[in-house]
Amino acid sequence: MTLSFIPLASVTGAVITIIALLLVAAIIGYLTAWFYAKSVYTPIIKKLEEEKADLQKQVADLKDNVSKLNSKVDDLNGKITKLEEEAEKKEKEIKELKGRIKE
Repeated sequence: MTLSFIPLASVTGAVITIIALLLVAAIIGYLTAWFYAKSVYTPIIKKLEEEKADLQKQVADLKDNVSKLNSKVDDLNGKITKLEEEAEKKEKEIKELKGRIKE
């Protein structure tokens, strides 16, 4: 009975050793891949974040320009309405003068 247990124990020990070594190799591989990816992509991410910040500044400037242009458009629309009213008054005056000339 002892003889059959000893080979079984050595096989079990070998399986446990192999599994432990595979786990250690997996951990080493994972850490190596993580550090490599970190070293490769960190500069790219920083560059993209800087570009994002620049683009956000440009967007803010464009929004300011849009608000300024909208205020100018409102002012010009007000001038247009005033000029249209003046044109209507002038047309009425012209009609009155034409009526006087015909009389």
